[in-house]
Amino acid sequence: MPLMNKTVARPSSSTSPSGRRSSWSAARLALTAFFAVDGFLFAAWVVRIPDVRAQVAASHSALGLALLCISAGAVATMALVGRLCLRFGSRPVTVAALGVFSLAVALPAHTHSVLALGAVLLLFGAGYGAANVAMNSAAVDLVAELRRPVMPSFHAGYSLGGLLGAAVGGLLAGRLSTSWALASAAVLGLAVTAAAGTALLRAPAARPRPVNSPAEPATSRLSRHTRLLVVLLGLTALCTAYGEGALADWATLHLTDDVHASTATAAAGYAAFAFAMTAGRLSGTWLSERLGQTRVVLFGGLAACAGMAAAALAPSVAVALAGFVLVGLGLANVFPLAIARAGAAAGPQGVATASTLGYAGMLIGPPAIGFLADALSLPAALLTVAAASALAGLLSLTVRRHRAA
Repeated sequence: MPLMNKTVARPSSSTSPSGRRSSWSAARLALTAFFAVDGFLFAAWVVRIPDVRAQVAASHSALGLALLCISAGAVATMALVGRLCLRFGSRPVTVAALGVFSLAVALPAHTHSVLALGAVLLLFGAGYGAANVAMNSAAVDLVAELRRPVMPSFHAGYSLGGLLGAAVGGLLAGRLSTSWALASAAVLGLAVTAAAGTALLRAPAARPRPVNSPAEPATSRLSRHTRLLVVLLGLTALCTAYGEGALADWATLHLTDDVHASTATAAAGYAAFAFAMTAGRLSGTWLSERLGQTRVVLFGGLAACAGMAAAALAPSVAVALAGFVLVGLGLANVFPLAIARAGAAAGPQGVATASTLGYAGMLIGPPAIGFLADALSLPAALLTVAAASALAGLLSLTVRRHRAA
């Protein structure tokens, strides 16, 4: 913002501190809406996977390969989107990516073969990956401008959107066909993209950082020190996403097969994990301001480790449920804080690298648990989630030492 001449009697409301704070509040709300609709759209697709599978007559293995295309599309796109954010700005790329993702959500309902479904899911994954890198890059800029660790609040929006999308999708499962349900989700996504995008693009852009700022490199080339820092943060995100992906696919089965819970109780167990993660993210800013981000990641990883060990070795349903709640609370803020630090260190490139590593964790988690469960047992396999959570927490100490160096 240019300095004002002393002859001006009073600054205009648009450039006054209160006016700027109001604009940043609008930008924060708009960006939170993007995170929420991203989670909503993904959940709207997830609850319709069984219907789409029946529609294309896919076997379990064929469906697994088709779903792998989502991850392939996301990973292939993330690095490119990081460069686009550097060139055009994170906010316009966020709006464009959410528009593509909203349109892609409606496409799986119109496929009639596994090959066509895989091709559509490549586009779906590309839109999803692009949206996540662009949104997180825009969020990193906003965090720097606000000078508050508010990144967890954006991811809380994603969690809330996911819970709402799953609930609405479940209610509409017997009332709307798959094509109408996904088309409705797409329309909602485009409407939110248009409304929130207008507010986000009208809000003042983040102040450019000085060329010699250590928080962000002046050029697209990153020093070896910065690259190593980003990789460490990406590994932290990977360990967290490994646990999230594993619990999403295996928590219910563990409760029914190993702890002998009823089907309804098992479903409530994963819901408890999801609600605990949402609650943890809603309190993430408050915790980060009082404990510091390193302690939040360290204590969160160790708490998730203890909770997962208790859930995996639980002698009763109550202990398992309590363990899953502790895992959700512990992992809640590790991923968003890791992505925020990567963005602060290396801008959109850092967000893209850390997000790619994090997404890889979510990709390898479910199959790794499956192979280990066949070789050992499911409880033993789930103990790897405890180990990964502890590693995520301990990596925060390495990151702190590396940043200090």
